[in-house]
Amino acid sequence: MTAEKEQRNAEQRTLLPGSTIGILGGGQLGRMMALAGSAIGYRFVALDPTPDGPCGQVSEQIVAAYDDREAARELAKRSDVITYEFENVDADVASMLMAESYVPQGSELLYTTQHRLREKRAIEAAGVQVAPYSEIRSAEELREAANRFGLPCVLKTATGGYDGKGQWVIRSFDEIGEAYETLSRSGAELVLEQFIKFDKELSVIAARSPQGEVRTFPAAENIHVDNILHLSIVPARIAEDIQRKAEELAKRIAEGLGAVGLIAVELFLTPEGELFVNELAPRPHNSGHYTMEACRTSQFEQHVRAVCNLPLGDTSLLTPVVMVNVLGQHVEPLLARMARHDEAAKKLNVAPKVHLYGKKDAVHKRKMGHVNVLAADVETALHWIEETKIWKV
Repeated sequence: MTAEKEQRNAEQRTLLPGSTIGILGGGQLGRMMALAGSAIGYRFVALDPTPDGPCGQVSEQIVAAYDDREAARELAKRSDVITYEFENVDADVASMLMAESYVPQGSELLYTTQHRLREKRAIEAAGVQVAPYSEIRSAEELREAANRFGLPCVLKTATGGYDGKGQWVIRSFDEIGEAYETLSRSGAELVLEQFIKFDKELSVIAARSPQGEVRTFPAAENIHVDNILHLSIVPARIAEDIQRKAEELAKRIAEGLGAVGLIAVELFLTPEGELFVNELAPRPHNSGHYTMEACRTSQFEQHVRAVCNLPLGDTSLLTPVVMVNVLGQHVEPLLARMARHDEAAKKLNVAPKVHLYGKKDAVHKRKMGHVNVLAADVETALHWIEETKIWKV
């Protein structure tokens, strides 16, 4: 098919408000997508195995397992377009939906980002650098690669890892046998990455429509605690040329991989000013939640616009912001704080915007919500977060 014909087909598949968007997955990302999309007139139906899940509370829901082909068929029947809120979609279900319904994101990007080795090769093919890496098939190969990269280095499963799961930071050659045995037990392929001595972790959310329009959001500076995102600081405390370069890399990846919808690009910034891509996520991303109040268009509205082939929205930053994640242990102190007048917020002239996801159980270290702290500058927002002592728990 020629590019011109693809363009015509894309224009013919523009879905206006009133259409129904099906979501594979019913967690918090689906919930916020449905809230943003319903505000401009779209309807939503989610497929998720958890009754009354976060998305199901604000949309229709089909309660079924993700690999239930008949449930997926029902989702397709009730939807004009299908998207997903997580990348580990069952391969058979994804293939069936591509054949029987309209999934503008396609299956190729899913296939690429579900596997770290494929993902790294695709990023390199787009002309963007990743940390040096090596496929690992034995403990001997691991030892040889660790010798080559030096310690520390990071062993990861090629599939399935998130929030620090499925990885092992190797700090001693004595750990190699145990690390290989532990991570290879699942049967997943393994990849070893050279440890990048970074100054900051950054991320950029890019959006691309089927027509090829691309927009990027301002880069976020991310701080993790126990491998879980804790803070996203925007504007990132980096030089303007680094900001531009990070956004350009994200745009290059979105175009090079033919993304439709959102793609989150996580980056390491070295003290020397080099940027290395760490990983990708072809969906709305935790580090993009700041956009909900701080940008002219949120990442969730932008994703809806992209998959429906509408013109993309303005991504300009309206105010400095710090997004702070609310984990299970933070819910009780946050609710107690919400129940009284916040004198510190008044004194500092900050506006904390609370988003809770409607999850039933506040489990320790489980993501339950987030707060976008809007302020005159990010240091003031950080001061409010510190003053609350909520995140000391």
